[in-house]
Amino acid sequence: MESQMKVNLNADMGEGFGAYDIGNDEAILSIIGSASVACGKHAGDPNVMYRVVERAHQAGVSIGAHPGFDDLWGFGRRRIDMAPRDLELLVAYQLGALQAIASYFGETVTHLKPHGALNNMAAEMPDYAMAVGRAIKAVDSSVIYVALAGSEMERAGNELGLRVACEAFVDRMYDDDGNLASRKIPGTVITDPAVAAERTVRMVRDQVVFSTSGKQLPRRIDTLCVHGDEPTAYAVASETRRALEAAGVKLVPLPELIA
Repeated sequence: MESQMKVNLNADMGEGFGAYDIGNDEAILSIIGSASVACGKHAGDPNVMYRVVERAHQAGVSIGAHPGFDDLWGFGRRRIDMAPRDLELLVAYQLGALQAIASYFGETVTHLKPHGALNNMAAEMPDYAMAVGRAIKAVDSSVIYVALAGSEMERAGNELGLRVACEAFVDRMYDDDGNLASRKIPGTVITDPAVAAERTVRMVRDQVVFSTSGKQLPRRIDTLCVHGDEPTAYAVASETRRALEAAGVKLVPLPELIA
């Protein structure tokens, strides 16, 4: 008998700061299997991190680090040119910060996924991809490197001997080269829950992603991301989970999937 198809559903969260909340973390935690928590540079702070980790712990959701550029003003979505060694230490610093907060609840940080412009640049640039991977390996080599499927990050993680989870996006469109299409292009952020869910089921079933020109690009897909800062995130995540389960796909936490 063919085994049931499994996939992880993750969301970026904890992206408020101080008195400001972004996204509906509480609701989204009831849907996802893994949370990628902002670590205080592009967003987040110790109190926000503590609150999200506490809720994730209560919900049985695995906890991951979501490091970004030191760019609170630009929400980490501005590309920054850094020496790879400096980037490596910046990522290690953020991973360590979340590990400290997770220890309050007896939790471990089980994955790391770069945010925004850092994620986009590491997907394209081998030196950035390796810098992120070296930070993981130095701090805790058991941490899963969540990498855009087919990207330089996937290659770097494999080269470094790390556990790698290949990621696709529920709410984003792709370029023909398999990288995420710019948010500046109208229609590249998917906000319609029905459209996102139908497209995601096809991605998981056929192990492909779809470009803006209509191409189907073969990709291994272990985990699916919903951007928690989007106003439609809860509706998109909820409908996507419903559609995947209706298609016979089992949703599991990332450590269970990447054993």
